[in-house]
Parts: sequence; C-alpha cells; structure tokens
Amino acid sequence: MAPHKLCMIPGPIEFHEDVLAAMSTPATSHVDPSFVPIFGEAIEMVRDVLLTKVAQPFIVSGSCTLGWDMMVNLLEKDDEVLSLNTGYFGDHFSECLEVYGAKVTTLRAEVGSRPSISSLEKALNEKKYKFVTVTHVDTSTGVVSDIKAVAQTVKSISPKTLVVVDGVCSVGSEEILFDDWGLDIVITGSQKGLGVPPGLSIVVASQQAIKKYKSRTTPIVSYYSNWNKWLPIMQAYESRKPAYFATPAVQLIYALHASLKAITSQPMEVRFDKHRQVAANFRQTVKDLGLKTLAQKEEYAANGMTAIWLPEGLEIPQLVPALANKGVQIAGGILDGLAGKYFRIGHMGISVTEPERHHIDKVVEALNDSLKELGYKA
Repeated sequence: MAPHKLCMIPGPIEFHEDVLAAMSTPATSHVDPSFVPIFGEAIEMVRDVLLTKVAQPFIVSGSCTLGWDMMVNLLEKDDEVLSLNTGYFGDHFSECLEVYGAKVTTLRAEVGSRPSISSLEKALNEKKYKFVTVTHVDTSTGVVSDIKAVAQTVKSISPKTLVVVDGVCSVGSEEILFDDWGLDIVITGSQKGLGVPPGLSIVVASQQAIKKYKSRTTPIVSYYSNWNKWLPIMQAYESRKPAYFATPAVQLIYALHASLKAITSQPMEVRFDKHRQVAANFRQTVKDLGLKTLAQKEEYAANGMTAIWLPEGLEIPQLVPALANKGVQIAGGILDGLAGKYFRIGHMGISVTEPERHHIDKVVEALNDSLKELGYKA
C-alpha cells in the first residue's frame, strides 16, 4: 500500500489491501451470477464472526445508525425499553427508539463507568420491558459493557425480554458469543472491527427476535428499514438466488466478503486474544506516559479503542494536528460538555492482527513526540 496518513481513530480503521482490491471490480449487477454467491457467503460468514448457528443477519446499504432504525421492526407504540447507558451513543440510540414510540428508561453511569448488574436486576424486577439495550463499546468513552452478564441477568429475570446490543465498535475486536450468551440483536457496521470502508449496516437477529417481529400487531412504520422487505432478500441470496428490493452496495459487499474470509480463516478466539493483548499493552503505555484513560477500571476498558484524558494545559486543536503532521490521525472527544478534554485512539483490525505493519508502534512514537513538542512532561 502506498504511504499514507494512518487512520487510527475508532473507525473507520485501516483497510487491508485485499479488501480494497476486492472493491475494484467493474460495474457488476446485483443479480449477476458471479455476485449472488458472494453475497450469500458474506451473510453466512457474519454468523461465523458472531459465533451463531441460527441467527438471521441483515446486510443493508447504509450507516451503522440504520441498525438503530431497524429496531422499528420490534417496537410498537408505548413499548417499554430499558437502556444501559455508557455514553454518547447510548443517548442517541435511546433518542432513535423514542422517535418510534418507545418509552425509554435509562440506567446511566458516570463517565468511564457502567451501570451495575444490581441496578439492572432492580429495574427488571420493577417493570416488564420489551427489550434492554446496551452499547457493547461506547465509542465516546471507550467503556466496554459486560454483555454476557447483562444477557444472563435479563434472561434469568425476564426470559421474554430481548437483549439488544449496539456492537458497532465491538464486533470483530471484542468477544461475542451470540448463541451461548443468549443475545437477541447485535447491531454493527462495516468500517470498524470488520475492516471494510463505511457504507454497510449489519444487524443480526435471534430467532426469538424474528418471532417477536412476526407476531407484532401493528404495521411497521418504516419503508427502507422494514424486515418484511429485507428478510426475503437475505434468505434468497443465502439460498444463492438473486432478489431485489433496493440495490445493494455491490462493491462494498465484495470488500466485506474479502474481509470476513480473512477474519474467519482462524478461530475467533485467536483474534479476540490479539486485541486483548495489544489493548492492554497500549493502556500500559498510556499509564507510563502519566496519562489516564476515561475507563475507570481495567475491566471497563475496551480492546478496540482507548479514550484518554488530555493532560493539563493541552488542547485538542494542538494535539490532533501534531499527530497528523507525523502521519497519524487520531480523534478528539465527543461527549457533551467534555469533548475538548480528551482524545481517542483506535487499535483494531489489521493494526492489531498484523503487527509487522507497526501501526501501533507509529502511534505510540507520534503520541510521545507530540506530547514532548507541546511541552508535556510525564
């Protein structure tokens, strides 16, 4: 790949050469006999990444945010929803659900923490909820939620309540055992842990969720997000038959296929371990520099990204350009009221799984040099 500024934000991430090459196809019909099996195999490999045998993937052209919108298939007016909130994206997921008539109750943690399991138990015992939402990794804070414990708690107290996971910043970098943990929905997209350019929204639904969608008593108040439209399309392509509702992003699906093939070429646990190891080492480097992560405890810290408080006297408009000048793009904060007080760095995908690229080394060097240039002393 030609030399370029490394994109080390929490997504989009760096893309493998094979993924980019897969996009470089001539104009191809979405019903072309050569494309149909590519789409079908991509659907099947999404299951492999999430370690599920029977859940139903949806791969649709759009931002990751479209996955939130797709929850309209499960919602009916005045349905009760419990939101476990760890940051900006928890706020906006709830906002989306309220647009479709949900009555959202929020369990909110302080910045860098996450709602306790005891508070979840208390909420579930006080009221019946249609589903519980949890952001696996909130990209605004770098806090990872214990979705295994959340799902176990929900299913033990309220078995009919669906567990809806926003996995936009976790799929491909955090351990997810969809079937074993009893998850019902995982929402993600192409440009983070899956290592594909932006433009694909991916939702995986359990058979319990599909049953709940099919048993609803009111019309689905959406056209493009409507599973009545999309479910037959996914089933057709997986059966190696062409179908049409809206034109898929053909070249992006070729890219997704290439990335998923590489990801699933080894056990997922190997990939999870690599992300754990690199993340732990990176957080230690941050500590050695005298900096603090937003995540208040090690067990709260994500494996695909880290959010770091700015040292006293430094500002985002100083630090971000300083690293950019050294060939590394990082991100500022996005939390309301705190956006200018911290920065975020991504470490997922090929930057982790292919250490010979030295992406993480370059980030550490650029961060260290930039801090010194700006007058920071550890």
